[in-house]
Amino acid sequence: MAALAQSDTAVGNFILIFLRHAVWARMLIRQHIVSLYIQANFFIMQDYGLVSIITPTWACADFIAETIKSIQAQTYQNWELLIQDDCSKDNTLEVVKPFMETDGRIKYECNPQNSGAAITRNNALRRAKGRWIAFLDSDDLWSPEKLEKQLAFMVKNDYHFSYTIYEEMDESSKLTGVKISGPKHVTKLGMFSFCWPGCLTVMFEQEHIGLLQIADIKKNNDYAMWLKVIQKADCYLLDECLAKYRRGRKGSVSTHGYATMIRWHYKLWHEAMEMNTLASLFWTGMNLVCGVYKKLHYVKNTAAANE
Repeated sequence: MAALAQSDTAVGNFILIFLRHAVWARMLIRQHIVSLYIQANFFIMQDYGLVSIITPTWACADFIAETIKSIQAQTYQNWELLIQDDCSKDNTLEVVKPFMETDGRIKYECNPQNSGAAITRNNALRRAKGRWIAFLDSDDLWSPEKLEKQLAFMVKNDYHFSYTIYEEMDESSKLTGVKISGPKHVTKLGMFSFCWPGCLTVMFEQEHIGLLQIADIKKNNDYAMWLKVIQKADCYLLDECLAKYRRGRKGSVSTHGYATMIRWHYKLWHEAMEMNTLASLFWTGMNLVCGVYKKLHYVKNTAAANE
């Protein structure tokens, strides 16, 4: 009988201890859920203002849906997507239409006539209503936290112009293992020396910079934009890889040879920046030298390193 009583007591103590721990665990779980709810609402409430995303397009029907989806997947949702079509002859509009019908933030406009990338960007920039301006070409992609992290980085540090690291992918969206970075702080002299930011990574504060319009040059029009923005704000690197650049697509700038690119650089300085011949040649030469420096110090090929 004594043994049975002791057994009953042990069982009773076990049940009591179990119930105490169960209540304690329930309280901890409840506190954790409340904490997560508060944190979630904290991040949801972080509104840095409207971001106007500039997406010029021409004959990118095969890629633009993936680009739009990468924007819709952003953790920061206060944005408008301004698609500016330079009179594509493919079915770009048919691809974009279903997105516009279900998401009012996506806005499409077509140029009256084929005008080139510079005019197309200018037209989209005039439509922009956001505090912030970001750029994503219609065949490139963003990581889901790109806008959120870049906005937090800029607001926290009171920056008005920034860019991030990006990586390259091929035409089928397969990563090549190449990542491109740049200097952490780019001054006016630094930006004149070379176009460090990748267009798909750039963001600037329109309220500080003002309406941006550039000269009608065929190529390097993104560089022409940064040369204007840098007049009003230095550029800072967010040291995270948050975008994917599609290299090697037919018709892309990345498929052209060095001689062609040198001519485009000269035209940038001579026509867009209205410099004389000597100054244009000087800055073209500086771009070439800094381009070599960039490849040595800021372009990392992890695929080649692992072979």
